[in-house]
Amino acid sequence: MMIKINNSLSIPDDELIITASRSSGPGGQNVNKVSTKMTLRFNIHRTAYLTDDQKEQARIRLKNIINKKGFLVIHEETRRSQAANRARIIEKFLALMARALATRKKRIPTAVSLAQKNKRREEKKLHSRIKKLRMKNADNEQ
Repeated sequence: MMIKINNSLSIPDDELIITASRSSGPGGQNVNKVSTKMTLRFNIHRTAYLTDDQKEQARIRLKNIINKKGFLVIHEETRRSQAANRARIIEKFLALMARALATRKKRIPTAVSLAQKNKRREEKKLHSRIKKLRMKNADNEQ
């Protein structure tokens, strides 16, 4: 089965290593018996489904959750069932990868217009006058 990241990229689910372990989350007595915590590992450096540019982009943007071996590691334990946590962890993975691989719009620098500069100067002059008036009043009262 393929997991669709965006319109041009899909990753097969056998590239994802999903393991279950005991959770510290909700579940009452069930938490002591059932492994509901899910951990997803995805080796960004070794996958054949990402280009070198995409790997580098993902490595830079996800540097806080990629370990030294090059694995993207995500944990999920908020739900009470293993299936729900598995579905949630795949959603998280999709969102992270889509955000990391999205192309960002280039910023177009804009210049401040002459009218805006003049307006700002007038505001500064007004503020300066107000402060001067306060100072004169303070001198007169003392």
